[in-house]
Amino acid sequence: MTIEYLKKAEKTSATGEDETRKIVADMLAGIEAGGEDAARAYGEKLDGYSGDIVVGPEAIARAADQVSQQLKDDLRFAYDRVRGFAEKQKASIGEFETELSPGLWAGQRLIPMDSAGCYVPGGRYAHVASAIMSITTAKVAGVQNVVACSAPSTEHGGPHPGIVYTMNLCGADHILALGGVQGIAAMANGLFTGHKANILVGPGNRFVAEAKRMLFGKVGIDLFAGPTEIAVIADADADPEVVAFDLVGQAEHGPDSPAWLITTSRDLGEKVMARMQALIDDLPEVQRDASDAAWCDYGEVVLCDTDEEAVQVSDAYAPEHLEIQTENLDWYVDRLKNYGSLFVGEETTVAFGDKCSGTNHILPTKGASHYTGGLSVHKFIKIVTTQRATRDANRDVAAVMARISRLEGMEGHARTGDVRLAKYFPEESFELHI
Repeated sequence: MTIEYLKKAEKTSATGEDETRKIVADMLAGIEAGGEDAARAYGEKLDGYSGDIVVGPEAIARAADQVSQQLKDDLRFAYDRVRGFAEKQKASIGEFETELSPGLWAGQRLIPMDSAGCYVPGGRYAHVASAIMSITTAKVAGVQNVVACSAPSTEHGGPHPGIVYTMNLCGADHILALGGVQGIAAMANGLFTGHKANILVGPGNRFVAEAKRMLFGKVGIDLFAGPTEIAVIADADADPEVVAFDLVGQAEHGPDSPAWLITTSRDLGEKVMARMQALIDDLPEVQRDASDAAWCDYGEVVLCDTDEEAVQVSDAYAPEHLEIQTENLDWYVDRLKNYGSLFVGEETTVAFGDKCSGTNHILPTKGASHYTGGLSVHKFIKIVTTQRATRDANRDVAAVMARISRLEGMEGHARTGDVRLAKYFPEESFELHI
């Protein structure tokens, strides 16, 4: 396989991990020991906010008054599509019971989690879409208590009004004015609400992602959602202007957001690289600084000889978002395996999925799409099994279990079958050793 890097990243997703782990570990320990007072103190220190942590009905109403009707209509548009897709996901699985052999029944039940913690980023940007993606999906799954949190600011006297309005629209039962590690820790420990999250979901910066990783086991998490990623597979037929805009559009998320172009056309790759800086420089200051650092430190352009090589390179990256802008779209769709969400053709783009087209934008990063997909209703539902058996079925099942258990050296297990065989079939003898 011949691969040439027209541009190679200077940093990787592992850059800075050790420092992040120490900071987050200290914060989590401090909040677990100090409870609500410690979480509130971190909020004051990091966000400069000393107001109410629990966002009450009056604050929710004020937030709604600050949201324009056009934005309310747009949020409803996005909510309806995300909810509709989530409802289809839920309908794709169901409960059942089946007879595996005469008298032996096994089944499946779907039980929603009691409580979910939904993190909504609210620092550099007001991510109203993340509220839709997480809270709506949890509610469709049947979660009874949804706690949502987002970083407050002194400017707004709490979280961004658009975020608060959206959280309420989507059905959040509790809204907390806390961001970062302190918000994650508060939801995990049931601070301010009395509802400990069974699962933590939502995207965030490296500190939020690390906090979720460290808390995994104590609570469930959706996935390791670190800094966002985009990969675009493009050939000579692709429009370099469109490709460049799409790469810049994701790089603006933050200075550590990778943007990768995988192409079978040197000309296309060079044209895209030639356009990137001008598009970055044309952004407002905050977005420009983030995109510039992301493209400089994490951007890559990979030139492949063949489509097969492009697939291999993409599957190795396992990108969070993957766009295909090629002539042979279906060929790629059939062969690509590792991605969080796939955007097929120039007519769709990552930002559609990020904001309003219906699929969830909480997706695996840092190679996690090798083993998991993105957030779905299934993440909030426990798929548990049941079984029942007739006495007659014990004649085979108990005897087989006893022999396997004795082979494994588990005599106590074997005797739970022996006692039933002796009770149900006292006149019969069984070979219970191998």
